[in-house]
Amino acid sequence: MPSALALRRALIGTLVAAIATVVVAAAAATALAAPVGEKSQVRHVFVIVLENESAAVTFGPTSPAPYLSKTLTAKGAFLPNYFGVGHASLDNYIAMISGQAPNPSTQADCGVFANFTAGGSLGSFGQQPGSGCVYPSNVMTLAQQFLGNGLTWRDYNEDMGADPTRESATCGHPVVGQPDHTEGATPTDMYASRHDPFVYFHSIIDDAKLCGSHVVNLSLLPKDLAHVSSTANYTFITPNLCDDGHDASCANGETGGLPRADAFLKTWVPQITASQAFKEDGLLMVVFDEATGGDSSSCCGELAGPAAPEPGGTGLGGGRTGAVLLSPCIAPGTVTNTAYNHYTMLGSIENIFGLSHLGYAGLPHSTYFGKDIYKRQCGPSPPTIQSGVAEGFVVKGSKSESVQLTWRVSTAGGTPLAYSQLQERVGRAWHIVLNHAMRTTYAFTRRTRSAFVFRVRAVNTAGQASRWSRISVPRPPTSSSNLTRAFKRG
Repeated sequence: MPSALALRRALIGTLVAAIATVVVAAAAATALAAPVGEKSQVRHVFVIVLENESAAVTFGPTSPAPYLSKTLTAKGAFLPNYFGVGHASLDNYIAMISGQAPNPSTQADCGVFANFTAGGSLGSFGQQPGSGCVYPSNVMTLAQQFLGNGLTWRDYNEDMGADPTRESATCGHPVVGQPDHTEGATPTDMYASRHDPFVYFHSIIDDAKLCGSHVVNLSLLPKDLAHVSSTANYTFITPNLCDDGHDASCANGETGGLPRADAFLKTWVPQITASQAFKEDGLLMVVFDEATGGDSSSCCGELAGPAAPEPGGTGLGGGRTGAVLLSPCIAPGTVTNTAYNHYTMLGSIENIFGLSHLGYAGLPHSTYFGKDIYKRQCGPSPPTIQSGVAEGFVVKGSKSESVQLTWRVSTAGGTPLAYSQLQERVGRAWHIVLNHAMRTTYAFTRRTRSAFVFRVRAVNTAGQASRWSRISVPRPPTSSSNLTRAFKRG
């Protein structure tokens, strides 16, 4: 007869295998849209911002951007009712990372890189009253949120520093108080600071080390994409004035416009989607700053800033631009008619990482990316149970029983095991035995009883949990004996 220990080991092995299966099933059932304060399964966000196009042109039947309008929409989610929040460019970029509303200076694209003149303390929804370009350090951005929560970010800008006499290759921006010489492109340098929102906040540019390491040239992105560890949780990508479609005729003599932006996407999107970070838990957003043709339509309860003119000049918004999202969490060919804008995009990113909402990202009745977009399971591979055993032994004449449960979890292809949970059935209720425990064993001695029932599950650091696996062991004979039972789902 096998030893009591061997029998119990066999039992735990079955338990562990069941747990792994349960983990997969439970993870698939987990909601992918995370409310404020909860983390979603997306852990790497990429944003590419293009320029000045209306949804009717970009995604129309004769679109000059077939890669974006046909290929990428077929691979991900199309948001036809995505809106800019103002005119012209800069105010939209500022909104994307801070939730600050347009003011007269940012609406005019800040031809002079002037400090923001505050008109008082932060007001409703964290809005900074006043006007100007470079916001004071008390105005928060995604950058501060990420750094304060152990998350990483990086801002990649095409052509930044291509002409060192124009701007630096890192943290490139005009001198505060001086004219912005990047307003117009040159044949050798088509970087525009007004399309790089991170340099408009003193909390970033006043920290030379921070800005120099986080606001960089786009040429660094391929190296960073090579490893998950070097890929930022939040990646912001700004093409130059030719590749973002802003200039119809580029400063270097080449043709720009929407076809050129489409070519930029053909080059960079495959590099992003081929990265391990994206394949595991990535989300790529392709958005436009604003629509053209005088469209100042809006959505999502948008408001003007404090004592500021209408954000769109003749209306509250920056017009309908449309957007495309790609992710392992998104089923190909998804279309949602839900309205979104730059503020709700910011709020959606904050939701992904469990952060509070900045500025107008927290407006009442805002709708964030949810189940209309995220329609399938994604994220790291859930843990699996490789082996395990449950062992029990009763000595003849003894009134006590020795029991040991052991389970072994594999986290190959996923994140590490966070903890195990073990419960015992007593009467009709489950009582916690182990909770948030790193252990994968449990041993105890107890008086013999008619039966005992346990259930166990595993949870990884991505929050993926197994379904419960259960085992029932009847009372052993009143002689020296071994017990072995298999764990089952339930």
